[in-house]
Amino acid sequence: MTTRWSRRGFLAASTGTAVALGLPPRSSAAPSAAAQEAAAADEFTTLRAKWRTLVLGEGFSPTAEPFKSRLAELGTTAAQLESSMAPATGSLWPDLVYADPDPDTDQESYGYSGNLQTSYTRLGTLAQAYCQQGTGLTGDTGLRDAVLTGLDHLHSEVYNATQARYGNWYSWQIGAPQQLLDVCVLMYDALSATQIANYLAAVDHFVPDSAVSTYSGTSTGANRVDLCRVLALRGVVGASSAKIALARDALSPVFPYVTGGDGLYTDGSFIQHTTVPYTGSYGSVMLGGLGLLFALLTGSTWEVTDTNRQIVFDAVENAWAPFLYNGLVMDGVAGRAISRGLSASDTKQIQQDDHLRGHPILAAIVLLGQGASTTENARWRGLVKGWIQRDYYSPPLSDPSISLTGLARLKSVVDDTSVSAIAEPTGHRLFTNMSRATHRRPGWAASVSMADRRITYYETGNGENLHGWHTGSGMLYWWGDTYANGQYSDAFWPTVDPYRLPGSTASRKVLADAAGGDWGASLPDVNWVGGATDGTRAAIGQYLKGLQSTLMAKKSWFCLDDSIVCLGAGIKCTDGTAVESTIENRNLGPTGSHSFTVDGTAYSATYPWSQTFTGAAWAHIGGMGGYVFPGGATFNALRDSRTGTWSAINTGGSTTAVTRKYLTMYVDHGTDPTAGTYSYLLMPGATAAQTQARAAATGWLSVLANTDNQQGVAVPSLGFTGVNFWFGGTVGTLTASNPCCVLITERSDGTAVICVSDPMRMQTSLTLTWNRAVSAVTSKPSTVTSATTGSALTLTFGDLSGTAGVTQKTTVELG
Repeated sequence: MTTRWSRRGFLAASTGTAVALGLPPRSSAAPSAAAQEAAAADEFTTLRAKWRTLVLGEGFSPTAEPFKSRLAELGTTAAQLESSMAPATGSLWPDLVYADPDPDTDQESYGYSGNLQTSYTRLGTLAQAYCQQGTGLTGDTGLRDAVLTGLDHLHSEVYNATQARYGNWYSWQIGAPQQLLDVCVLMYDALSATQIANYLAAVDHFVPDSAVSTYSGTSTGANRVDLCRVLALRGVVGASSAKIALARDALSPVFPYVTGGDGLYTDGSFIQHTTVPYTGSYGSVMLGGLGLLFALLTGSTWEVTDTNRQIVFDAVENAWAPFLYNGLVMDGVAGRAISRGLSASDTKQIQQDDHLRGHPILAAIVLLGQGASTTENARWRGLVKGWIQRDYYSPPLSDPSISLTGLARLKSVVDDTSVSAIAEPTGHRLFTNMSRATHRRPGWAASVSMADRRITYYETGNGENLHGWHTGSGMLYWWGDTYANGQYSDAFWPTVDPYRLPGSTASRKVLADAAGGDWGASLPDVNWVGGATDGTRAAIGQYLKGLQSTLMAKKSWFCLDDSIVCLGAGIKCTDGTAVESTIENRNLGPTGSHSFTVDGTAYSATYPWSQTFTGAAWAHIGGMGGYVFPGGATFNALRDSRTGTWSAINTGGSTTAVTRKYLTMYVDHGTDPTAGTYSYLLMPGATAAQTQARAAATGWLSVLANTDNQQGVAVPSLGFTGVNFWFGGTVGTLTASNPCCVLITERSDGTAVICVSDPMRMQTSLTLTWNRAVSAVTSKPSTVTSATTGSALTLTFGDLSGTAGVTQKTTVELG
């Protein structure tokens, strides 16, 4: 295939410029260099070859599926892009105008800079089609010339050393240069020294060494890793040892645990943009970027030897695995990425969802394992194999959005007969530093999203996630092992009522798109958010203040073996609108035929339908789970068919209308409530019979308190007691002098574990008394300054303000 235009000549660079940029000699004459210099040149060649492999993948047959089809599709896409390329003033493709008539940093300029980045991405697609086997365009000279023409055109017009950036900084410092440098590696032998000198001069202009001089602003976390990738590849392409060394050394601030702002925390939290839990989006980018750089530099002069890199390896199971379930990554840690559902990209519609965001993380873990210990690598491959096998909803090997290299890594795990799939881990994880929790039991998993003085209600920005207002208002997500894995994947976000997110309490006050401000700017003025856990069960609480609302509420979750007890109290508001607590809002897909039963009576499956229930003891959604209401409850239930568009929640989304059917249960607290409450028990996967039996067992659960001052429950058969003390006081057998969270588990061997935390991070002293005979304290944390046993146990704590809300565990022998 040939193009309809020939390559164009553009700006020239002198030999001196090439030398200054650290370029390898391109003359056919043998240089009289020292052996060390020759060895260095060989090492740069080796690094280019390694990066080429990392970009293109290895270990797969281009004639075997699923690669054969993917490679053919790559060739088809490249052919379409090549034929539509039309270099002109202000654009390389007619639909990607990058010339900004009013260059600044407003939303319009963001679009123009984004088009620049996408132009380089398209050139990357062409280069891959040229270099990959089986595309139908492998080695095609016309395609090669198209790539070179495109590179020169973009350089002469916009991405050069004299251009001032506009729009989104990311496009200029990360998006465009990453794609440009990848193409330079792939097309290296076809590029002249002058071309390389020009392109690298542009990279140096937009990404100078000073971009990583301080660990702050846009140079932290995942962004820092991305910048280091640019600097490292600039060094590889330009044969600059100093640039590669700078990139390696600039990674070091990413590794250590942080106590505030962006990065990894000891509890497994990952924050980006200062206030946003981002394990599933920016965290994915960081994990993938580190895996690539570790793999590139391993065995080279510039190998990453910082011992703190072990923190990244530890984070695979400490930070990422808790949010991975059957191949998906939970939306509660994906920030504004939840709004990136369906969008137009080049010649086809691109879908994103929690599964498609999860698959690249699995591939990144496989890559990272190559630089980890043998034991870690083997275990991670087992985890990944399990996630792949269990992802019935969106099989990773059929994922059209994952890269060929990612696909090859996952396929290598599937085909590795020495690897046995590892089951989903069970247990509870409380991420106090990002106001998130995951509760994982055999057969199901759940997650809670909250907000506090440090963690934003939600993130919007770049016109994305415009209606995510209440995702931090106690949203309770849950999935089953063989059901409901598409609950939030199947057009949930554009069709769900954003004021009725499951688990949340919210005012019906109408909020504007992006209310609260961009980039996680809006934070609730509350401290008491967090809880305590023994690693299996948990007590969690959120003092909720509504976004741009007068709403206030106390919300608690007690996470148990087969259920989660959900309490709400002190619900008040003066917005002049209704306030609701959403028990459930199940996405039942396009058909929505699931049965709905309340107290043994099956109700209509027609749409629309609604009914108010009074004194209800239990409810059940067929194929999903059960809900028990201790002491009876009044709630509303409705079936509705909701239509929406991705563009309504993301300006870059598809305008095509999508419709899904929902079954919603909610408590209507009325307009301007003064003391609203709710109480219910969620039982994922329970049958109607199991739900009914739990409701009939009125002694199974005791709600000890559900007030504005304290919330607590006891489950005698589990030996469980959990209390959230919003204020000091007495609840059942427990008395606390100050606000705190307490969880007690009495074991069958005559011992008990008392878990205490200070979610407010403010208590300089705390006295807890348990009116239960205790004969001895067998272990206690250093924060316990004294312990008195006998007919009751009294624990005196010292300063808890520096514990970051982490659970303090004491073990005792019962009297």
